[in-house]
Amino acid sequence: MLNFWVTLLLSPGASSCCAPSVADLPQPSELPVINTLPDPFTFRLSNRRVESRADWGCRREELMVLVQQYLYGFYPDHFCERVHARREGNNLTITVSVDGKSASFNADMVFPSEMDRGERVPVVITTGPTDLVPANTTSFLESGVAVAKFDVNAVANDSYTRIGAFWDLYGDRDIGVMTAWAWTEHRILDAIEQVVPEIDTSRVGVVGCSRYGKAALAAAIFDQRIKLALPLSSGAEGIGPWRYYYESQGAAEKIENITTKYGYWSDTELWKFDNVTGNSTRVPFDAHELVALVAPRAILWDEGQEDWWTNPEGSISVVFGAAKVIFDWLGVGENIGIHVRHAPDDLHCGESAYPAIQPFVKKVFFGTPTSVNFSDISPFPPHPEAYPWAAHLPRP
Repeated sequence: MLNFWVTLLLSPGASSCCAPSVADLPQPSELPVINTLPDPFTFRLSNRRVESRADWGCRREELMVLVQQYLYGFYPDHFCERVHARREGNNLTITVSVDGKSASFNADMVFPSEMDRGERVPVVITTGPTDLVPANTTSFLESGVAVAKFDVNAVANDSYTRIGAFWDLYGDRDIGVMTAWAWTEHRILDAIEQVVPEIDTSRVGVVGCSRYGKAALAAAIFDQRIKLALPLSSGAEGIGPWRYYYESQGAAEKIENITTKYGYWSDTELWKFDNVTGNSTRVPFDAHELVALVAPRAILWDEGQEDWWTNPEGSISVVFGAAKVIFDWLGVGENIGIHVRHAPDDLHCGESAYPAIQPFVKKVFFGTPTSVNFSDISPFPPHPEAYPWAAHLPRP
């Protein structure tokens, strides 16, 4: 099993005969309509079927190209970058140089109050403006986990205007802000490896809520050093499915809502799906496959029961149900979980999420057993009709 995962976990820039050529990728209008969640065990561009776990590395490579082409934009080649970190107290100054250009930004470290001398602790990297970073970081600190935080506006501001350190380096690229924020988390991790010996860099997590939850998922997809992803209330482009909406009590975020108002979160290729027949049913992947790209590492997401805009029934019943099938098939079913917040804190980015997810965090980082059922989808019903391919899985 170890050799299988070592072979599988390639860097974002890695390529092989499995990865399709970008020049050969179809236009959105040329992609087929797929009404149910796409079969993760069928190669999208050849219809070749995954026959066993030995084929999953190739399927993953194809997926990595597809999600960069049609959603994230192509991640910068880190091998061309030079990262230098300077530490003053608990503040980090990170300078990245590439192609004759340099740009700097800051990150702040917060450590648990009780640490033994020489102890190395896990860390979660949070995404958001400094005044909106989850106030509940206390929950991580009380669990014995350090927190690293940064202000997104210093790196890639949350708008179409390309201002910040990332754009100083890559302003000519067709890359979404989600990817820029994810890149920032990776460079913070580089800095931690260089100048923060108090951190055990084999135990790193990323956390964010709403649009920052989308970025946390992207960060885990693009960097295998991240052991735990915690995308909370992330909606479409995050854990929300493109193909299934449950709107009897409120509208859910759709592809056209994002691309017309927040198109800068993605690359421009995603915008093209707005104007083709079938719309998001032509996107050649869905959220369950974004989640699958995190495997074999751990992921848990939280949704508010009545946070209708983020499509909680879709994220919990549809995406979790489908992604759990994939994790189970890969032999890592214990590494995926969900949490549903009920009333009175059942709306967007409820703070009660942070203490509620700590048993999962402790399980992943410390091996602490938990009796909490992180597969409980109630009050939502299961929707196996969304992933009929689960009845015909390849052999392990």
